[in-house]
Amino acid sequence: MLEMRNVRLHGKITIVTGSSSGIGKAMALRFGQEGATVVVAARRKALCERTVHQIQQNGGEAIVVQTDVADEQQVERLMGDTVSRYGRIDILVNNAGIGGGGPLAETSTRTFDQVMGVNLRGTFFCCREAFRHMKQQGGGVIINMSSVAGLQAWAGTGIYSASKHGILALTKSLADEGRPYHIKVSAICPGGVADELVDASSAEIERSEKIDPFDVADAAVYLSTLGKYTVVHTLVIDRLGADW
Repeated sequence: MLEMRNVRLHGKITIVTGSSSGIGKAMALRFGQEGATVVVAARRKALCERTVHQIQQNGGEAIVVQTDVADEQQVERLMGDTVSRYGRIDILVNNAGIGGGGPLAETSTRTFDQVMGVNLRGTFFCCREAFRHMKQQGGGVIINMSSVAGLQAWAGTGIYSASKHGILALTKSLADEGRPYHIKVSAICPGGVADELVDASSAEIERSEKIDPFDVADAAVYLSTLGKYTVVHTLVIDRLGADW
């Protein structure tokens, strides 16, 4: 069980997409620890319910809204249901994403469409809907998950990198558009994260020599707690000695 912390986000209504596992789950758990009310949004309902149960076990509040971010209508429902229930959206973390690709000449159009549909199109849908609500309520925080592959690209990462580069472009544009409305928009670019070890011990995560998913979650909390006039557009989290 996670230890309770000094709550910095008490009562903040927070949506975390892709929070049924991996980095998204770590974020949902951490935001719950920090006192936020967490809307767990992902495709796999049973795993979402497990995340909610863990948040509640630690004294937090959370609900599930099963969502495929690649589906425009499901995203509209996610945002609408959240506002109907809680009256606002304070924080949106766009974490939902998939890998895929390989050598560009061997990549099918279907794979290209799937990766772009979830990673870039899904982020766009969520940003657009949340921004509309945040503009009406007078502010909010949007955090988009990009990657070091959104800053660089290597052989075999073509379409994944393209989707993550696109997320950075959306982030920078929306940050500029959000400034007059007190909407802060940032991106986190992690390197290799121990996604599969989110429920493992800290010792197991350390032995993996990958980034601790809770370190990424802490970065998202940090971005959500910055002062009124402080903005971070892009935050890179990588392993010691990473060469890229």
